Amino acid sequence: MTPDLTIEIAGIKFRNPILTASGTCGYGEELADIYDLSVLGGIVTKSITVKPREGHPPPRTAETASGMLNAIGLANVGVDKFIEEKLKFLEKYDTKVIVNVAGARVQEYVDICVRLADCPRADMVELNFSCPNVDEGMEIARDPSLAEKAVASVKRVFPRPVIAKLSPNVTDVALIARGCEAGGADALSLINTLVGMAVDIESFRPRLTNNTGGLSGPAIKPVALAMVNKVYKAVKIPLIGIGGITSYQDVVEFMLCGASAVQVGTALFVEPNAPVKIIKDLKKFLIKRRLSKVTDLIGQLREY
Repeated sequence: MTPDLTIEIAGIKFRNPILTASGTCGYGEELADIYDLSVLGGIVTKSITVKPREGHPPPRTAETASGMLNAIGLANVGVDKFIEEKLKFLEKYDTKVIVNVAGARVQEYVDICVRLADCPRADMVELNFSCPNVDEGMEIARDPSLAEKAVASVKRVFPRPVIAKLSPNVTDVALIARGCEAGGADALSLINTLVGMAVDIESFRPRLTNNTGGLSGPAIKPVALAMVNKVYKAVKIPLIGIGGITSYQDVVEFMLCGASAVQVGTALFVEPNAPVKIIKDLKKFLIKRRLSKVTDLIGQLREY
């Protein structure tokens, strides 16, 4: 038996449920030197803003126990250069392209998505409402009515599916999820990074010039699983799980908790070809469990 790894989100069919996470592989060029991007279910690009951003000065990453901190500050080439160069590069790969979009105000999200609307290779957009390492990054993530307004505004100008990326740094993630759903979001991705800090005891300084940054990696997986499961019970739209995924076992856990797909992020810094291995091992797991489709895992958690 060859199990079916395909999944579908908002009418878009993915080869498998394994995607890359925004900010962990640039715009795909780095990984393309290691393996064919077409083996992936999809690639989520680095966040794009209206104008280019240099981001924070280094050091802007720091290793932590079971994870890493980053405060890149949304460094990116800007939407114009992204469309001219980066999106053109991705056109030759048979994988879904999800463009992560960031902004300080709702209108900035709209302006970027207006440009992307005319780019059919942008299969979906992922609205980054939850970047914890820029001053203006959290306002939409914490306000369900503002999140609803932002999603609705983008839906009016972008003709293909819209994903809202949620932050764990809120009081009730399900409340924000329902706001995004009410605004017309086609799917949700969660979680983004947790706010954290690391300190150098020799210099008495934080290890990041931004002082704090986003914590990612296996350290946040239990938090991510709990939030995915909570949001799965609160909304009816598909979920994409993020947070510490390094193996097929992690993928199975997220799908049992309600995710239809997952994004591999921090693992890429350690093992860039981790997604390829995960896809192979996931197929073996399904065969072992006599499951004909990977979608048979979604939401099948047997709670006590």
